[in-house]
Amino acid sequence: MSFAHHSINYLELTVTDLAAAKAFYGEAFGWQFVDYGPGYSGILAVADQQTSSGESYEVGGLAEAEDPPQSGGPFVILFSHDLEASQRAVETAGGTITVAPYAFPGGKRFHFADPSGNELGVWALPE
Repeated sequence: MSFAHHSINYLELTVTDLAAAKAFYGEAFGWQFVDYGPGYSGILAVADQQTSSGESYEVGGLAEAEDPPQSGGPFVILFSHDLEASQRAVETAGGTITVAPYAFPGGKRFHFADPSGNELGVWALPE
């Protein structure tokens, strides 16, 4: 496996309840995890991001902390092939839509908060 120089390689989300975060992201987006002890789980790449040999690799992690995450940091945006289905999945899994879907140049997106209060976005290409 090779890595691109100066590219974003790994993203870590602070969560207040690791089990709840894993359940939320697993249900909403199908994420899978590798546990590294009671307070940390690595996030495995989704199927279409695996290596050509089908190998999974970690793209980030969930780090449990007592204090809730702070707002105002980098904003993580996920891509979706079906924005409405992604919104339903977020809501069904227990997430809160913080910004309703809206159009922007190049597509449409919404924002949501996970059970720990992290705010992320999901975008899709225009229909």
